[in-house]
Amino acid sequence: MPVIKADPFDFPFDPSGLGLVVIDMQRDFCEPGGFGETLGNDVSLLRQIIPTTARLLAGFRAAGLPVIHTRECHRPDLSDLPPAKRDRGQPSLRIGDPGPMGRILIAGEPGADIIPELYPIAGETVIDKPGKGAFHATSFGAVLADKGLKQLVFAGVTTEVCVQTTMREANDRGYDCLLATDATESYFPAFKQAAIEMITAQGAIVGWAAPTDAILQALDA
Repeated sequence: MPVIKADPFDFPFDPSGLGLVVIDMQRDFCEPGGFGETLGNDVSLLRQIIPTTARLLAGFRAAGLPVIHTRECHRPDLSDLPPAKRDRGQPSLRIGDPGPMGRILIAGEPGADIIPELYPIAGETVIDKPGKGAFHATSFGAVLADKGLKQLVFAGVTTEVCVQTTMREANDRGYDCLLATDATESYFPAFKQAAIEMITAQGAIVGWAAPTDAILQALDA
């Protein structure tokens, strides 16, 4: 069985059951004027991973392996947005408010869509999720089962929130999970590092971690 050189030890994988999950690479998180910036964050930190994530996407596409994208967004009537989520913190704009890219994190609005550099191609699944994790109130689990996936490589943002949440949910459901360390990012570099350490601690208690080059080399082999 082929392996990806990873931390804390090599990640053996079966190409017939391997897929890529790209979490929430949306304009509202990655571009100026979006929700991420309204929370006081520097979105340029997230944009640093765009070239690497594009290479990872290209590698999976070239190998003919499934790619799934997620978008965190809500219904226009906000019926799937709990007040506990909408009212938390002190952003300059809240979810559902009009912004420079349409209503903040609302399905169908320009800001909630995936950035052009990483946009899905025909045949790739896009999951709209109202929560941090991709399994909550979505068809994500059914999609993974339908595609016969058992091992998942993760990229996207933010490492410690939506990416880690989905990895933990997947781990609990029996999936082997690997994080592409240079294709994920946080507004807080220390949080990214801490999340990677939590994921790989205690013998890969949540999953493995590896740089994109190691993943692509294994796919090419």
